[in-house]
Amino acid sequence: MGWLAAGDGYEVALVEGRVTARATAGRSAGKQLKTLPKAVREHPEVDRLRRFVTWLDRHAESCRQQVDAWMVSSLPVPTGVLARVWPDETWQAALRDLVVVGDGEDEVGFLRDATADGELRLVDLDGETVRISPATVTLPHPVLLEDLEDLREFAAELGVVQGVDQIHRAVFAKPAEVAEKATEVKEFTGGKFSRFGLAARAGSLGYRVSGGYATTRVRDGGRTVEPAVWIGEQYWNDGAQTGSLCWRDGEGRLLTLPEVGPVAWSEGMRMAAALYAGRTVEKGTNA
Repeated sequence: MGWLAAGDGYEVALVEGRVTARATAGRSAGKQLKTLPKAVREHPEVDRLRRFVTWLDRHAESCRQQVDAWMVSSLPVPTGVLARVWPDETWQAALRDLVVVGDGEDEVGFLRDATADGELRLVDLDGETVRISPATVTLPHPVLLEDLEDLREFAAELGVVQGVDQIHRAVFAKPAEVAEKATEVKEFTGGKFSRFGLAARAGSLGYRVSGGYATTRVRDGGRTVEPAVWIGEQYWNDGAQTGSLCWRDGEGRLLTLPEVGPVAWSEGMRMAAALYAGRTVEKGTNA
């Protein structure tokens, strides 16, 4: 975006996502200013750019949320959709270097490009460029990636930084054996918080708070599953603490642990661990 006239003696533009001004006259002509001069702070062009920045931020967050939803649920994504949105730099930032899986065993790699004719270009674990054109691809949840550790090591060598947390996302593998009739996990119970601190932490992490639970929603094995951590009714108590983790299906039925799939398990444990990590830690000899 170029420089726009903003009153006498100034121009404004977006520079690295910030509204910036420069002088057009006098000894400082052409010099970019560190702060917006008072004379242009309320100018219509400045207001228009600020609103545009807000829109860009919302667009970026919307793209990230959509890509995260595709990845967490390992949903098939039409290759044509990726090709259509790729020219948008904001979509590119969310999609670039995510691990993509096509139809064949060798169609796995970090996404580097999507052409207008629907061809995707990936970099595989051998460092080779792979070109694939399946009807759909998946951006798999990391708990489903058999070569996750190899992908992490190779990503470090390439200097890969993902716009959506995939390969470095905290994952929790479901134990091979769980109690047949158990419905709760209590590994992250007892984390103490101030009266509203636990609900605030859940909200800041992007989790929904309702009916005394912090919840999230994922699709696992073709069905919707809602992991939930009991956080208590914040208005009734002086303090709060993390409770048990459970899972419910799309109709609200409590699932037994054997019924919980690997993605729902991992995301539920990730939520419980993230909430517990913000607890108040006592100090001193009696802590």
